[in-house]
Amino acid sequence: MSSISSRTDSEKLRVNGEQKQPPLDDKETHPNSAGPPTDAPDGGLAAWLVVFGAWCTSFCSFGWVNSVGVFQEFYQSDYLRTYSASTISWIPSLQIFFMFATGPIVGKIYDRYGPRYLTLVGTFLHVFGLMMASISTEYYQIMLSQGVCSAIGVALIFQPAISAVSGWFSKNRGLAFGILSTGSSIGGVIFPIMVTRLLGSVGYGWTMRICAFMILGLLVIANLTVKSRFPPNPQVVTRKQLIAPFHEPAFILITIGLAIFTFGLFIPINYLVVEAIDTGMDSSLAHYLVAILNAASLFGRLFTGFLADRLGKYNIFIVAAFATSLSTLAIWLPSGNNTNSAHIAFSVLYGFFSGAYVSLIAALVAQISPLKDIGFRVGLVFLANSIGAITTSPIAGAILELDNGGWTGVKVFAGVFCVVGTVFIIAARVYKVGWKITVVF
Repeated sequence: MSSISSRTDSEKLRVNGEQKQPPLDDKETHPNSAGPPTDAPDGGLAAWLVVFGAWCTSFCSFGWVNSVGVFQEFYQSDYLRTYSASTISWIPSLQIFFMFATGPIVGKIYDRYGPRYLTLVGTFLHVFGLMMASISTEYYQIMLSQGVCSAIGVALIFQPAISAVSGWFSKNRGLAFGILSTGSSIGGVIFPIMVTRLLGSVGYGWTMRICAFMILGLLVIANLTVKSRFPPNPQVVTRKQLIAPFHEPAFILITIGLAIFTFGLFIPINYLVVEAIDTGMDSSLAHYLVAILNAASLFGRLFTGFLADRLGKYNIFIVAAFATSLSTLAIWLPSGNNTNSAHIAFSVLYGFFSGAYVSLIAALVAQISPLKDIGFRVGLVFLANSIGAITTSPIAGAILELDNGGWTGVKVFAGVFCVVGTVFIIAARVYKVGWKITVVF
């Protein structure tokens, strides 16, 4: 995720609208200062080791969070079966919330201290939280260990690694980010299968411990390889910067649109396994749906990112967002009982098209923002999205209870919110370039 720390420093080199060549000292202390293309190594052992370390954090953070649907089903049907779906869903919702809401805070700490301490503390909290979850037997214990402690650790490890990679690449930055982003999708494939198999063979406690040991091993690598190419560079967000985005209609529209879209986006991710089993799919097959969804998301992220550079970021996001909504309302909603093929098809299509949310959300903000404010504004958007991230699954659980276990209301809720969110993104595009659909924007 982008953050305050991911901002470039080129604005510091602009004087009276002209780009100035920085002195040598500035280049040594500012990772993204304007300069010749050779300023960043764009390769070499040290640079690619940073990418590898960032890949490990991606695997252990978003890859882990992407497996929340498996835990929702297990807690609901077994470990915490005396609690309602709405109550249980606060555990995965908190994990997603911390990923979004802590962006500005983590970014500020990164600016001041760099990635080392954040990654080290995040490793401890993530692993410690999972170890504590392995010995938890009560709802509040799992909430605190997995939903809070581990989740904060996840938030601390991912963003600093992403920010560190930026300083090592210029021409090949897209390639570097493309490689590290595969970590979350691969983790989202491996963790659901791994957890499902282990729960049936060694039980909940050892499942969490084995996952924690695996994560610890990967994060040891991250701690040894992720480093910033430059000393810490604290930045001050002025009052003018804080207020400016909220005077721009396009920024307001995409902030509202993405926040609304988030309400619909995470419901299938959290509830697909539960719904599939509830409507007749064999549990041994249903548990693979999350892995299928995340595998499709890998290709969706790469494909939409590739097309966005050529056909326009807003154009591609709008098409992908509508396809995400359509797959929910046209395939998941009428899927009914005993329709394995429909559930698998939905997992593939939803995973593929929803991948654009991850790959393009920061790009949408960047396209309508001043260079110097991109990181800060992306942080604001993710902060707004965190509201939906923490509340949408409990809301869906409450709808499920009101519907006496029927899934129609939950599916309609997810699909309609995705549609409405997409409409606001279209409005932002229309505000900037009008109704001309051939404009690359």
